[in-house]
Amino acid sequence: MTALPAILRKNINLSMNMALLFVYGTLRKGGPNHRLIEHRRCLGAWRTRPRYTLYDLGDYPGAVRGGRTPVCGELYRIDPPTLRILDRLEDYPRLYTRMKIATRYGRAWMYVLKVSPRRRRILSGDWMAP
Repeated sequence: MTALPAILRKNINLSMNMALLFVYGTLRKGGPNHRLIEHRRCLGAWRTRPRYTLYDLGDYPGAVRGGRTPVCGELYRIDPPTLRILDRLEDYPRLYTRMKIATRYGRAWMYVLKVSPRRRRILSGDWMAP
């Protein structure tokens, strides 16, 4: 049996370590932080199950577990270094925590606020909607 070339082994290992990420705020297409994931594979639009409350925190949104709102966003396939960059952006684990949600592509990470803010709720579940 022939060994795989180094570049193929690296690509196989990288693809095995890829994670799914659900984004619903500034990382979405058109958002001010989308540049951080614009070269990652977008799997398309996604809407969570109606289990959250979405808040408008001014420059960005925040979802909290509990509630009856489905959150609208997009799914991306990202690598571990990108996830570490996004953890810093989202102030994880101080402000946000990460949880896994079910999607048709498998389980995806979603950033959720650790505490409920006293802010305006986004009843539509879509922070980017007019």
